[in-house]
Amino acid sequence: GAQSYRPFGTAAEFTVLPEQNVRELPRRVSFEQGACLGIPGITGHRAVHIAGPLRDRTVLVQGGAGAVGLAAVACAADAGARVIATVRREGDDQVALEAGADIVLRTDDLSSEEVVQAVRKAAPDGIDHVVEVALHANIVTDERVLAPGGSVASYATGNSNPSIPFWPLVFKNATLYFLGSDDFPEEAKRQAATDLTRMLASGWTGYDIAPSFPLDAIATAHVAVEQGSSSGRVVVEIAAENA
Repeated sequence: GAQSYRPFGTAAEFTVLPEQNVRELPRRVSFEQGACLGIPGITGHRAVHIAGPLRDRTVLVQGGAGAVGLAAVACAADAGARVIATVRREGDDQVALEAGADIVLRTDDLSSEEVVQAVRKAAPDGIDHVVEVALHANIVTDERVLAPGGSVASYATGNSNPSIPFWPLVFKNATLYFLGSDDFPEEAKRQAATDLTRMLASGWTGYDIAPSFPLDAIATAHVAVEQGSSSGRVVVEIAAENA
């Protein structure tokens, strides 16, 4: 969060942070891995834990191989939840499984109705909590698979004014959470950093790292992200002699 409410911090060779925002990486964890955690890791952690204790409850992570989704899968598994993840690309199912998902559903070739039926088959008693990457596209599906009293935590949408199935959500006494990482409570950020560091130290492998780019090729790095041409997280490196 180096750039939150500050003029600089992203794509910078040096930045200054408040001491409470810094965590020491476990010895075996690379700086590249640490660079991937930041906002995605904290958002994934918050998306999971905002719903309260999740031990023995069922969590659905939509987009379970994405930057936030992968952290959410790992955090939900760490919290003792039964985790179902959806993915859309070949190979992403294994990524989500390795992060801790119990069941992974490929949805790229499924209709909305088929997704609902697949989730219901995996969770006959319903989903207790959903971590949502695309509220505009998935909220109807989320409502249909949600257990009474369940919740949805969304951190992104493709439509800034999404429609929601209001009455079905009302009749389920559902809770919707909207997550903006810059404004998470400070205690939530600290707990996320503590838990993610502990998880890495105890064996969570974190993110697959794509080939990295030097700082002066940051535009090329952005293209790689936009085109999805790299497998894993794209990292921009500061040259060792400048670090």
